[in-house]
Amino acid sequence: MAWEYTEKTKQLFLDAVQGKPGTHLGEIENPDGIGEHGSIACGDALRFTFRVRKHPEDPTQDVITEARYLTFGCTSAIAASEALCRLIEEGGYTPIQALKITNQDIVNYLGGLPDQKIHCSVMGAEALQAAVFNWAQRRGVDLRKLGLDIRPEEQEKGRIVCKCFGITEPYLRRKIKELGLKTIPEITNALKAGGACMQCHHMPGGLQDILNEIWGYDPKKLPILPTLPPAPAAVGSVPAPATPPLASGQASGSPGAGQVALAAPAPLPPGQAASAGPSGDGRGELSPYQFAKKVERAIEQYVRPMLQQDGGDIELIDIKDHLIYCQLRGACAGCAGAGMTMKLMVEQVLKEQVDERIRVVAV
Repeated sequence: MAWEYTEKTKQLFLDAVQGKPGTHLGEIENPDGIGEHGSIACGDALRFTFRVRKHPEDPTQDVITEARYLTFGCTSAIAASEALCRLIEEGGYTPIQALKITNQDIVNYLGGLPDQKIHCSVMGAEALQAAVFNWAQRRGVDLRKLGLDIRPEEQEKGRIVCKCFGITEPYLRRKIKELGLKTIPEITNALKAGGACMQCHHMPGGLQDILNEIWGYDPKKLPILPTLPPAPAAVGSVPAPATPPLASGQASGSPGAGQVALAAPAPLPPGQAASAGPSGDGRGELSPYQFAKKVERAIEQYVRPMLQQDGGDIELIDIKDHLIYCQLRGACAGCAGAGMTMKLMVEQVLKEQVDERIRVVAV
């Protein structure tokens, strides 16, 4: 079934994608601050920009007059980004004052978000921090002297705990403490860490070990038992029903907490696409069968894990030349952003991983 969003969340999303006056989807040219968070590989990415009215003497008194965002994600990601921009503009904040906006403020503005979508609000708050850090560098403001500890290097330095989403240990430790995350499902909902292959759940130095170190080990608490997801469906076949979970507490909208993913095909090298051969059809020496298998492989390796994070899935229906006919399943099928998902996520991934001439057609 589709996610249960508040009316305000749905309205903000629809207004933004329709480009109604007063919305903020877009990018500011020559911004005074720019920040990014997430990545396409994670399924969600946000670029946040703002412009300020500069104070002639004291840059800490600059006031944000305009905010914009570009986001690659679901309905809640767009609505949360829209809420962030409105909170800033309505508040008349300086960049430093804007740092007081938390992910919970964004959730409250929307009237709530499903637990599995809390990471969308966290993404906005993190992008705001990165943009303020960028503004401070441009304006020569020493944030540390003001008692502000913004660490943009966290995602670049430190041991990577969640390899699927490239999330590091320093970042995890900070956000677990800031957000009061006590369980692995809570971490996945807020940060997406551990939501794909799940190997980082209970491995040495993994999510559970970090939780134990921060909050203390509870020997009475049983670990979540792993379950196997269904085998990938063949092209054109009806997907097999999902395996029921073995333990309670798993996060809906993402693969069951504690699940062990089946071995996936080796990933395609980033950016590798079929080169145009003498025929000029973009497939090089690939036969139609080989081309179809490459499309299947990209869907299985990149597209399906992204959609499953939001309780959805995808079925490959047919391939005709460079037209790929697909159908969204699960929560994604009833989502208001289904069309954008097909165009901005599915098609873009296939263009990058297989052939830039590919066009995805929803059926």
